[in-house]
Amino acid sequence: MIRLVLAAALALLSLVTLTPGVARAQTEEQALVDRATLAVQEMFSNPTTQAMVDLMKRARGALICPRVFKASFFFGGQGGGCVLVGRSGAEGGNTGAPWSSPAFYGMGSGSFGFQVGVQDAEMIFIVLTDKGLRALLDSQFKFGANAGIAIATVGGGIEGSTTAALRADIVAFSQVSGVYAGISIDGTLLSSRSEWNQSYYGKPLSAQQIVLSLDGQNPGAEPLKEMLSRYSNG
Repeated sequence: MIRLVLAAALALLSLVTLTPGVARAQTEEQALVDRATLAVQEMFSNPTTQAMVDLMKRARGALICPRVFKASFFFGGQGGGCVLVGRSGAEGGNTGAPWSSPAFYGMGSGSFGFQVGVQDAEMIFIVLTDKGLRALLDSQFKFGANAGIAIATVGGGIEGSTTAALRADIVAFSQVSGVYAGISIDGTLLSSRSEWNQSYYGKPLSAQQIVLSLDGQNPGAEPLKEMLSRYSNG
């Protein structure tokens, strides 16, 4: 009996010590993916956001930031990350293209400014062009610094998002406590989290491999991909 207990304990110990990435992937990374799934559902299920749904039908990708913190004008830490997803051939009207698994990013800025007095918000950046998607795939992308990338931010006047997107590579939507509101993103830095990608997928994968080549596979990402398809393939 003692031998059986000891054997079971050693087996459990070896599982924990040999697969720390698996355990971590079920905590931080998966929690962020789950929050991103809920953010997509919440923001797109609002009947006033049909313009967003229309844009998603021709989206080339999406950057989903399920919780943006106001505290200390800082974007990051627990719950402060973002995920980037893409789909092949979507630009130009291919609404049936499959979505990729998520690549992990973090955001931070010393001058990240809210235009409304709130504590946190949800943000979704709908990427409409290949140029916009490839810019976000950079290991470090600074909003407002690349004059070649047109970014339109949509707040309370969400019905005007189609007009705002006419010449935009990326259209940013933000929601604060169920209300759409403007947020200044100029100067905000988007940085790839390569260690999170490796932990979540069990092997070193670049954001380009995950988003463009669809190489990353994790069952935990399926609900997010299904949710995105629901609002982009209709």
